[in-house]
Amino acid sequence: MSQLGIPEIDSALESTLLAQMSEVEKLLRSHIEGKYPFVIETSRHLVEAGGKRLRPMLVLLAAQFGERVNEDVVKSAVVCELTHLATLYHDDVMDEAPKRRGVDSANKRWDNSIAILTGDYLFAKASLLLAELGPEAVHLQAVTFERLVIGQIMETQGSTPGKSLINHYLSVIADKTGSLIAASARYGGMTSGASEIITNTLTEYGEKIGVVFQLADDIIDIASTSGESGKTPGTDLREGVPTLITLFVLESDDPADNELKKILSAPITDEAIVESTLATLRTHKAMEQSRALVQRYADEAKALLNSLPDGAAKNALINLSDAVITRTS
Repeated sequence: MSQLGIPEIDSALESTLLAQMSEVEKLLRSHIEGKYPFVIETSRHLVEAGGKRLRPMLVLLAAQFGERVNEDVVKSAVVCELTHLATLYHDDVMDEAPKRRGVDSANKRWDNSIAILTGDYLFAKASLLLAELGPEAVHLQAVTFERLVIGQIMETQGSTPGKSLINHYLSVIADKTGSLIAASARYGGMTSGASEIITNTLTEYGEKIGVVFQLADDIIDIASTSGESGKTPGTDLREGVPTLITLFVLESDDPADNELKKILSAPITDEAIVESTLATLRTHKAMEQSRALVQRYADEAKALLNSLPDGAAKNALINLSDAVITRTS
């Protein structure tokens, strides 16, 4: 596996991307410098904690299909990461999460008000960079931000009558996760001078792969015994957060699932029950159904790439799709 998390990536492309990611990291850190030390501390809290940097990496990968990677590509990559980080601060407040990326969440380390305001600050810093990229970039961010908010509202509201729990969940993920990853791919195409056809294809791919990543994390939270998702296995069960696997159980018509449905209908506070529930879910048909759905989305994402020019960048996107499936096995 490469340093970028993409298997069998072309060595020359990997070197190029690593150099470009270094520029992204420099701009990311320098852009949240300011006159107020406490604001710098709070805004750097999650930046320094690391993360996959999936969104900026996808910007850079998509830009390989354009004329050249320029300063605007790097700026748009930072915009995507700043936006993502801002949503994490807000999400942790709504979820009352104690941890994020292996460290105390901002709301736990300080309080909810500081976490919310820090998220707002990062949105503001992203907007400053967007103003340098022009109206098309600003419009894309506005549309993406609208979807991020709608996804959060839909998640908070819950499923509506006549819509299955799983379809509702997939809609939420598309807006909350898929939208920004789609925007990342689109920024890469736009700012590098890629054709409209290629940029549109990259955008569709980004949407699909964004959903795949979230669904894969759902599976890992149940299937893993080592915290591969950055969380302790069973975290979602303890918090009563619905995920793909638990929703398949809750929509099951099998009477044998009735007792399991009762357990999954609320947060599980007893650690013994958490462990027994994890063991049950790991061999439940809902696990097979979940893996099949993730495979379908990944296959659809890869199929979109058929129209792209052959080369190292296209192969990297294909291998990225495969890497997601490997994470869940």
